Amino acid sequence: MAELVTGHANKAHATAEQAAGLNAGILGLDDYVLNVHDKLKITVVSANKVTIGTGELVMQGRHVSQGTPEDLIVTNGSQGQKRNDLIVCRYAKGSQNIESAKLVVVRGTPTTGTPTDPAVNTTSPLDGGTTYDMPLYRIPLDGITIGTPVALFNVLKPMSDVWDSLTQTDVTTLISGNYGTVKGYRSGPMVTLRIDWKSSASGSWNNGTFGTLPEGWRPPMDLNFSYGGRDGANQKIINVNANGTMTYTNQGGTQGTNAFGMTVSYAL
Repeated sequence: MAELVTGHANKAHATAEQAAGLNAGILGLDDYVLNVHDKLKITVVSANKVTIGTGELVMQGRHVSQGTPEDLIVTNGSQGQKRNDLIVCRYAKGSQNIESAKLVVVRGTPTTGTPTDPAVNTTSPLDGGTTYDMPLYRIPLDGITIGTPVALFNVLKPMSDVWDSLTQTDVTTLISGNYGTVKGYRSGPMVTLRIDWKSSASGSWNNGTFGTLPEGWRPPMDLNFSYGGRDGANQKIINVNANGTMTYTNQGGTQGTNAFGMTVSYAL
């Protein structure tokens, strides 16, 4: 039978199960830490204690809030043995269908070889599971020493980031000088640049500088594009660098001083 959830029914009728179903339908069936507060940042305090910072997470549609930092005890390791422990957020449904969530350290099995992660509960409460674990961190122990924790969760980006990734900008002049312009537009993570330069450095291997791209337009690594002029002249490499600088380098042979232009595209 259909039931209006977000509406006045003259009685208490909206359930946590319905809210979880809505969250799961919108956010998906994966588990996420949300991009707010400390994002459950972990700090190793001692050989047997870590602190989990504040944050929010959604696991199988269930929203869990960590309002204050929390200390967790890790069982001491043993000399000559290695072990992987997991820090999980554990959902549980108990008697009278009372639901709860808490952070738990799941202890692994000590070994002199390569340690493996301990088993966790994987049956989703959306499928009737009464205990479910969302892994947050792997805690490697080598002897009595806690190694560097390994994050096992994804941070869910907010809708504003999704909007930015889908929106196309207007054409913008990014670099302007006496020798020309570099204009560009973005469509999601893709950038297209149009270079229009009035003259070129002469000399077989000379180079020149366009300028510096503003932040938000810079590639994640240094990129190189090939420019080929008419009749084999003016062969250049166009460099778009991760720090925003744009340059060109002549590639030997005959190099004139004529104007040149080209279009390059890359993903951010």
